[in-house]
Amino acid sequence: MTDRALDFTPLEPTAAIERSARPSLSYWQDAWIRLKANRRAIVSLWIVVALLVFTIAGPLIWNVDPSDTDLDQISRAPFSNRDATIVTEYTPWNVSTQSNPVTGSFPDNLRVVEAPTTQAVRLVWDRPDTAVGYRVYRNTFPPGEEAVLGLPLADILSAATVGFEDRLDLRARTYFYSVVGLDENGFELDGFATVSAEVSHVITAEEALQKGLIEATDDVVPGSVVELTLHPLGTDYLGRDLLARLMHGARVSLFIGIVAPFVYVFLGIVYGSVAGFLGGRIDQLLMRFADFVVALPFLLFMILFRILFKVESGDSGIVPMLIAMVVLSWPATARLVRGQILSIREAGYIGASRLLGARTGYLVMRHMIPNTMGVILVTLTFAVPSAIFTEAFLSFIGMGVAPPTPSWGSMCNEGLKTMLTTPHELLAPAILISITVLAFNLLGDGLRDALDARMRSVD
Repeated sequence: MTDRALDFTPLEPTAAIERSARPSLSYWQDAWIRLKANRRAIVSLWIVVALLVFTIAGPLIWNVDPSDTDLDQISRAPFSNRDATIVTEYTPWNVSTQSNPVTGSFPDNLRVVEAPTTQAVRLVWDRPDTAVGYRVYRNTFPPGEEAVLGLPLADILSAATVGFEDRLDLRARTYFYSVVGLDENGFELDGFATVSAEVSHVITAEEALQKGLIEATDDVVPGSVVELTLHPLGTDYLGRDLLARLMHGARVSLFIGIVAPFVYVFLGIVYGSVAGFLGGRIDQLLMRFADFVVALPFLLFMILFRILFKVESGDSGIVPMLIAMVVLSWPATARLVRGQILSIREAGYIGASRLLGARTGYLVMRHMIPNTMGVILVTLTFAVPSAIFTEAFLSFIGMGVAPPTPSWGSMCNEGLKTMLTTPHELLAPAILISITVLAFNLLGDGLRDALDARMRSVD
């Protein structure tokens, strides 16, 4: 049996061997890989980025003052018809009278004279033989069997006056006018007459020139059609551009929703780190104070801060809202950080650092807080939608940002008043609030899974 020399010559590395070797990944690199694998979290991240672009760059692109009113386009729906017909200046109308009564107990032959426009709608009818006066109603729906006549426009106390001119907040839509006879005591007689009027949008040449729709009054003649100012998402009940108000409202809502969580999460980090590292009686004392703060009613303190800062009706309530959130919302973060510090301070590397002479501040800032960053980021991500929703709720009930300062919550409060007739005024800010809260919640859920060290890949 012969001895054979063993060859210990190292092999040259091949591409296959290099591919089979698992790359060394840091904690944050591994977390980013797992976050990218979560489609919902990535989509939510892009939505958050789009909201920030909408908030920051939007007003620079869509340079419209959110407080400017367009009385020609009040409560205009998104992408609605913007055509307006040029007409002459308004001239007063002499209401016709009739001296000979006709048979019947209610106004007969109710009709619209001249073309109904946003300048005026003019009605005439035949005089009944029993009425001593009339009451005129206007509705956006036909009366039907329930005889719901709508808004009472005027009481006419002369039986000879058998005409009426409506100039009250007219818009380009169909109206239903009803006229009821009145007896000598002012009570309505049985029966009514109804007529519909399809109102068209008109504007004078001088008004078109003032709005910048034409260059000179000589460029148009009565009957010409011009296009009114574009409002992509429509207007509110004062004719203000809804897209501009949503952009500026996003600045207020996201400012409160991001600044307040950053401040009170930072306070919670400092407070919880001190309590968890010191431990003992100091820890118990600090956490009992945190429990006391949790028990304080938020809405009551919000009212007290508004009184303290002398916030009156119509003033912006941003400052007291921020202070109330910061003062009352930090204990949740403090509890989470304290729990993490209590578990980390017993770790071996902390003991080794102490033996090497590391001071308390170095241990907390260099080892403990960085190892709690996962929990802190997740807490911050979930705190942002909570703060946005709180701002929207407080503004909705009139305790937060007050008009005319736009915010999504105050816009929802304004849109609620006209929800049945112009739902876009409520739906637009409500949809943005829902999308923002949902995106941050899904992103926080993805970060929680990605930053969980127990879910790191081992293959």
